[in-house]
Amino acid sequence: MSAWVLPDHIADVLPSEARHIEELRRDLLDTARCYGYELVMPPLLEHLESLLTGAGEALDLQTFKLVDQLSGRMMGLRADSTPQVARIDAHLLNRSGVTRLCYCGPILHTRPGAPHATREPLQFGAEIYGHAGLEADIEVLTLALDCLRAAHVQAPSVDLADARLVKAMLSGVSLSAAQLAALYAALAAKDSPELATLTHELPAQVRQGLLTLVQLYGDATVLQEAEKVLPPIAGVHEALQNLKQLAAHLTGVQVTFDLADLQGYAYYTGARFAMYAPGGNGALVRGGRYDQVGAVFGRNRPAAGFSLDLKTLVGAVNPAPLQAAIRAPWRDEPALAAAIAALRSRGEVVVCVLPGHESEVDEFHCDRELLNVAGQWVVQAI
Repeated sequence: MSAWVLPDHIADVLPSEARHIEELRRDLLDTARCYGYELVMPPLLEHLESLLTGAGEALDLQTFKLVDQLSGRMMGLRADSTPQVARIDAHLLNRSGVTRLCYCGPILHTRPGAPHATREPLQFGAEIYGHAGLEADIEVLTLALDCLRAAHVQAPSVDLADARLVKAMLSGVSLSAAQLAALYAALAAKDSPELATLTHELPAQVRQGLLTLVQLYGDATVLQEAEKVLPPIAGVHEALQNLKQLAAHLTGVQVTFDLADLQGYAYYTGARFAMYAPGGNGALVRGGRYDQVGAVFGRNRPAAGFSLDLKTLVGAVNPAPLQAAIRAPWRDEPALAAAIAALRSRGEVVVCVLPGHESEVDEFHCDRELLNVAGQWVVQAI
């Protein structure tokens, strides 16, 4: 095997794709800034106990671990930036009011999250801390959609669910961690026979509610049906009403519901959402409410947010057109150097053709050239 072969699910990003990813990164950060979100840059690695405090088993298994050569302590390469941002909110900023933060940087996974996924996503996200009301959920939903629009995703759709539905039904029911995990897996897979087996000893009202939940997916009529068929258990009606209000604020996009979708059930505490592009493989964006994310850092504040992988996003949109460039000769001439500097200061891309390479085709789209006309350097169309 060649020494230059990269590990599985790790890849170089070549110029045209890298340029598109960088343009998307700037567009998304500018979109978040327009909403008042402040950029933070947490470190790529931390002491392991800090990085995994409060994290579930899945995040632990996804985290690369190494020994710090300075302290001898175990360290980890982050597999998700959200816990780090929660730590920043809790300990470094420690503001009493609402805090809006965004971030964009690489994360590392020990295993790919999907068959063809990278183990080095470039994660962009936005988090809002300090407001428990539905207004924060609406804001992160709206911002996430605006980010997809800024990336020129055509006809995105939104799928909504609420983690409180199942939690409300199981409130007061004693289940072991293994039983709970099996039940959630059956719900997520919509495996009614397995679910019937797992719930046969639960109270009749709870059992029927869980069995009904796997049938509740589709358009807005799902919520109407849910109000009729789900048991009148405390918390169920409130969750359904919140989903109605969230959907009412999503205009101009297709909205669907999957009330048994339990993606990240141990993490989310309220409404959660996923966003898709037509013909895409899997969700482009995932987010929702996760009020307990800061509890392990000693500050249990309300929180909502979302994240996406820029490498996945760039594959779901049309390639960005190249910025038109200007071709210029290379000469050791002050007037030419001044003309090139003036063009670049105005944001133009000027590619100097080095001696002996005049016939080469470069990566940039040069539709103009800098020529000496009557002693003056002027730009003319090619």
